[in-house]
Amino acid sequence: MLVSEDNGPQLGCYGDPFARTPNLDQLGKEGVIFSRTFVTQAGCSPSRASIFTGTYPHENGQIGLATHALKLYDSNTFIFINALKDAGYRTAILGKIHVNPESSFHLDERISGDSFGKRNVQQVAENAFNFITRSDQPFFLMVNYADAHRPYKKQEEGWPLNPHRKEDVDALPYIGYSSDILKEETADYYNGIERLDAGIGLLLGKLKEAKKYENTVIIYMSDHGAEMLRGKMTSYEGGLRIPLIMHWSGKFKAQQRREELVSEIDLVPTILELCNGKYPKTLHGKSLVPLLNGQAIKWREYMFAEYNLHSPHNFFPQRSVRNGKYKLILNLLPGEPYTGYYNDEFGTGHVGDYDKYYSNRTLNEAIFKTTPIKVRKAYSLLEKAVEYELYDLENDPSEFNNLAENESYSNILEQLKKVLQDWRVNTKDPLLEKGNLVLLQDQVKDCFRSGKYIMKTGEQWTFYEAWKTFRNSN
Repeated sequence: MLVSEDNGPQLGCYGDPFARTPNLDQLGKEGVIFSRTFVTQAGCSPSRASIFTGTYPHENGQIGLATHALKLYDSNTFIFINALKDAGYRTAILGKIHVNPESSFHLDERISGDSFGKRNVQQVAENAFNFITRSDQPFFLMVNYADAHRPYKKQEEGWPLNPHRKEDVDALPYIGYSSDILKEETADYYNGIERLDAGIGLLLGKLKEAKKYENTVIIYMSDHGAEMLRGKMTSYEGGLRIPLIMHWSGKFKAQQRREELVSEIDLVPTILELCNGKYPKTLHGKSLVPLLNGQAIKWREYMFAEYNLHSPHNFFPQRSVRNGKYKLILNLLPGEPYTGYYNDEFGTGHVGDYDKYYSNRTLNEAIFKTTPIKVRKAYSLLEKAVEYELYDLENDPSEFNNLAENESYSNILEQLKKVLQDWRVNTKDPLLEKGNLVLLQDQVKDCFRSGKYIMKTGEQWTFYEAWKTFRNSN
C-alpha cells in the first residue's frame, strides 16, 4: 500500500495536463484506475484512521490531527493490519502512522521513511526492499511518502531530474484564479508529485528485483487533496477527491477505468477479502473485488464525507453527500467564517508557507479585484458560511455556483438533505446533538486562552466521553 500526502488526482493517467508521472501511469495502464475515489475527511489523521478502520471519523473518534492529541475512541478499535497479522502476514509501516494511540497497531516492524524536511525516495525504496526480502512469509507493507505535502520542494536528492517551472503550469482549476505566486507554488507541488512517482518507480523496481512483483497486490492512493485554497481542510472536491490505482498481475482485469463512487472505507473489506482475513460485517464500506475482476454490479448511489477540524485553528464542522451529479454540503456553524480562511481567526492560523502565500490580504486582492463574480461568491461562503451548499458537479466541477437557494433545485436539495440526515443517524453522528457540537466548540476555543494556542493532551479532550455516551445510547 503506497500512500502519498496531500495530492488529488493530478496524475497523467487521470488526464492532468501538467503532471509527469510515467510510473503511476504505467501502473494504471496495467491495473485498475478508480476515477471517482474520495476520502472521508480532507485531513491526514482522520483520513488515515478511515483507511485503517474502515469507518468514518465521527465513528472512530480520530476527527482531527494526532499531533494535537486527537485520537480513536477506543485503543482496541478494529484495525485491518492487525487482522492481517492474525491471518499470518508479516506487517510493517514505513513512515508515519499519524493515528492515536499508536499502541493500537500490532506491527512486526516500524520502518523509518522520509520526512517533510528531507525527502529521499531512494532510501525509502532501499528500506522497503530490506523488509520485503527478509522472509518468504507473506507480507503487508504500507509505505508513506512525504510528497506532495508542504513545504513544497523543487528538488531533493536530485529528484525530480528536470523540475517544473512556474511557466510550465497553471493554478489548480478549483482555486479559481492564478498569479505568479500561485504558479510558483503549483510548479513545486507538481515537482513533489513527480518525485513521488520516481520513488514509486524505484520501489516497484525493488519489488521486481525481489521476485515478488507478480504475486503482490499493489495499492496506490493519496490521503486527501492538495493543501491549496478550497482543497485540503474543506469538503470541496479539491480536498476529498483522490487517486486510487490497484494492480495484481494476472489477477485483476487490467486496463480498467472504473467510474463507480468509491470511498477509502472500501479498502478494509477489499484487502481482507483478497487476503482471507476477517473483518466486522457492520462496516459501511463495500469490497472492490467484483470491480477489480471487471464485473458490472449494482453499486452505491451516494458518497458521504465530513469535516470536523484539522488542528484547533481549523475548526469548522461540516457533513456532505454527493451522487453522480449533485453534491450537498451542510455547514453546522452557519454565519461563522471558515477558520482556515482567516489565518488570524484564533491567533496563529495554519503555520508554514501557507501563511506567507495565502494571507487574507493576498486572498482579497486576488479574489475581489481580478476574478469572475462566481468565484468571488464562492469565496464569500468561506468568509460567512451558509447552512447549505448545493452544486451541480457535472456542469460546475469546481463548485463555484451554490444552487441551494435556487427554487429550480429545491427537490434535489430536499432529497439530498434527507439522504444526509439518514446517514448521520445510521452512523450515529454525535453532532446530531446540539450539546455535543457546543461542547466541542467550547473545547476548541479553550485552546486559545489569552490569545495564545495551548495544545491539549488526550485526556483534556473531554468531549470524547460525551460523544461515546451519545453513540452508545443510539
